[in-house]
Amino acid sequence: MIQTEGFVHFTIPVKDLDTSEEFYTSVLGLKKLRRNNHMVFLDAHGTSFVLTYSENPIDPNVGDKHDIHTAFRVSPEEYDKARTFLSEKGIRIFKEENRDGGTFHGRSAYFHDPDRNVIEIIDLRRGPVAEGE
Repeated sequence: MIQTEGFVHFTIPVKDLDTSEEFYTSVLGLKKLRRNNHMVFLDAHGTSFVLTYSENPIDPNVGDKHDIHTAFRVSPEEYDKARTFLSEKGIRIFKEENRDGGTFHGRSAYFHDPDRNVIEIIDLRRGPVAEGE
């Protein structure tokens, strides 16, 4: 077995780097680290990820399903502000949850990025929790 120590980055597929860079920096407040002709490297408070141009169709979920998504942690105050901010930007929250059980506990909201990748913001109160705890 390989003993990993965490991850270096993860990748989100996109069709338009300019549009996606604008979304992730101006809507989610992430910092651009660098960019080349097919990738934008971003920082989310110490966690790196890459927006990568995809030649393949991007359709990770049917309709408003959210099985495949990327979750960003926010404070309780920021969660409340984010709901208003997203509405003002015309970004529809298609699902909200207030989870007091399961793996993660907290309020969460799901919405789409410009390529219909699902983004979750969560006011994480507790998590992750193993089964039976």
